[in-house]
Amino acid sequence: METLITTIENENGEVLVNGRDLHAFLEVGTQYNKWIERMIEYGFQKNVDFISFSQKSPKPYGGRPSIEYHIKISMAKELSMIQRSEKGKKARLYFLDLERKWNSPEMVMKRALEFADMRVKELENKFEEAKPRIAFSQAVEASKQSILIGELSKLIKQNGVDIGQNRLFEWLRENGFLIKQNGENYNLPTQKSMNLELMDIKKRTINNADGSVRVTRTTKITGKGQVYFVNKFINEVK
Repeated sequence: METLITTIENENGEVLVNGRDLHAFLEVGTQYNKWIERMIEYGFQKNVDFISFSQKSPKPYGGRPSIEYHIKISMAKELSMIQRSEKGKKARLYFLDLERKWNSPEMVMKRALEFADMRVKELENKFEEAKPRIAFSQAVEASKQSILIGELSKLIKQNGVDIGQNRLFEWLRENGFLIKQNGENYNLPTQKSMNLELMDIKKRTINNADGSVRVTRTTKITGKGQVYFVNKFINEVK
């Protein structure tokens, strides 16, 4: 099919016509800006029948930006018919033929395949970007090694979020992961943390010189907890 008027395809798979190109083809005597504004008054809706946008004047002209219009095929057909001219009739038949070809089973299938291919490429790119983090998560989560909260703060910092040990302790208390009531359980994991398997308690028995025995309890972050907190801080920063 001979190309009478240049068309473009937007990201939604819709065919659009530049208003200036249509105006030029129809050989309308009225100035373009006045003509397009008058045409829109026939009841066409912005972002439904057409898209308007501001565009800078090309060099070396400068001046104020102009308002441009991209018109959908359905609107372009009506505008062509309204002109009641041979050029208008020719443009309308052209758009009808273009619309039929665009909506043919072959073209619908072609666009569907192109869209599917684009989505596959997007997912492949996202997977490549996420590979290092996935590998880190799998390695850490599978690890039996629990770490101290101070070490967790360093791990979070290595992943782009600057938080020191003291601020991390405070955050864990305020968000219900550590017990914040003063007493012997202060800074130990809450039941929530234990149920989620994010933390465990390392008990250590110390034999004092006087023969007494003292038991210390230290909060440690499990492999699962390390992945959980690193991802949580990364996502909160985004």
